[in-house]
Amino acid sequence: MTPASPFAGNLTHPFHDEDGDTLREECGVFGAINAEKASAATALGLHALQHRGQEAVGITSFDGRDFISRRGLGHVADNFSAAEAIAELPGPMAAGHVRYSTTGGAGLRNVQPLYAELASGGFAIAHNGNISNAQSLRKDLVGKGSIFQSTSDTEVIIHLVATSRYPTVADRLIDALRLVEGAYALIVMTPEGMIACRDPLGIRPLVMGRMGDAVLFASESVAFDVVGAEMIREVEPGEMCQVDFAGNIKSLHPFGTVGPRPCIFEHVYFSRPDSYFAGRSVYEARKAIGSELAREAPCDVDLVVPVPDSGVPAAIGYAQASGVPFELGIIRSHYVGRTFIQPSDSARHSSVKRKHNANRGLVSGKRIVLIDDSIVRGTTSLKIVEMMREAGASEVHFRVASPPTAHSCFYGVDTPERSKLLAARMELEPMRDFIKADSLAFISIDGLYRAVGSEGRDKACPQFCDACFTGDYPTSLTDLRMREDRSGELPFADPRAA
Repeated sequence: MTPASPFAGNLTHPFHDEDGDTLREECGVFGAINAEKASAATALGLHALQHRGQEAVGITSFDGRDFISRRGLGHVADNFSAAEAIAELPGPMAAGHVRYSTTGGAGLRNVQPLYAELASGGFAIAHNGNISNAQSLRKDLVGKGSIFQSTSDTEVIIHLVATSRYPTVADRLIDALRLVEGAYALIVMTPEGMIACRDPLGIRPLVMGRMGDAVLFASESVAFDVVGAEMIREVEPGEMCQVDFAGNIKSLHPFGTVGPRPCIFEHVYFSRPDSYFAGRSVYEARKAIGSELAREAPCDVDLVVPVPDSGVPAAIGYAQASGVPFELGIIRSHYVGRTFIQPSDSARHSSVKRKHNANRGLVSGKRIVLIDDSIVRGTTSLKIVEMMREAGASEVHFRVASPPTAHSCFYGVDTPERSKLLAARMELEPMRDFIKADSLAFISIDGLYRAVGSEGRDKACPQFCDACFTGDYPTSLTDLRMREDRSGELPFADPRAA
């Protein structure tokens, strides 16, 4: 879920690490139906998905007659740790959402689930992803008299459902989603039950689980582990699952059959390592990425050092494949509070040292290779390399467990505009010089595909969405095209640039 903007999904995040030098997944969703304590399970599930969104959280429940919502800024624990908060959300069905806000999108009015009273009754929706033609649809809806209460692209779906002429809510939702471009994993609640749906390409993840008589849906399987549920399977790309209060599950595939393109960055960074994605352990996939990287870009060093925490599994794989010892040469503090405003350049530059500190006694006099999941703007990589040199490392090499991130994402990941992506501005050697490393290498796109279980990337029909690396966007980007037509230029990513 992002604001309804022609550039939604690629705006600089106001609550990022201070340099905006991290890719941020926008949302996580969780739903439970026919559960004894649906809202309690939802709160616990959202806690497991906290890494997918840390700025706001909301839960809506249904008690058989009324929909009740509670929303707040901050973490799940800030809003739903007290028994009183859960007691305010009774009923056998609940859905929740954690989110990152983007520019123009902060505030309670955009916190999901969004709720509306339709002619057919209550309608609550939680959405992970981004609608790439939301601005166009919104303009048309406003022209026909719709009144929007938020700046969220998710509200476009509500208005499309409300204006559809089909007889049932499920049919209206199908009718609405046929007009939508982009990526979505949806959990919808109505008086008849719960509907979960994934976009036809399966770009954003969604899984189904069971806990006794309850049916659960979540962005990641780890949420089921935390609540004590069993994962049944992934919701298939383009699948719509309907669950009623009698426990019946109905599966539909109303959008035809197309080749799935799940986001490959879930394997690299977004998902928790103890989750499963696209049929594979994320932890094992990240170790395999590191092993492949060691084969493609070996390095004559004394130590393999991960950039914590996201670089750890890949570094383990790199060390095992190369035979070079793995060591924690950087120690991360897990107690650094979120800093919303940095008053000076010196404060911004100290941010890395507050979060990460060199293990000086270990790295001093050693040749090390740093393993990280990605390079975005490059500023954080530069600071970490400098920190290692200040700690006495004799050589500092850098290896990246993803190909160069040279293109913006328009499918629900908050990335900087393309002009600020280091790989969009520089070739490999200037990038190495920028971060001041002795050497720099990225895993190849085919190597990444091999590591996650494919023989390589099928150029004619790629198995994953890898647009942030290749510029090969799997859907139309109507709002971006409209902006290009009006201005004659592209201030952000050009989806045609390879």
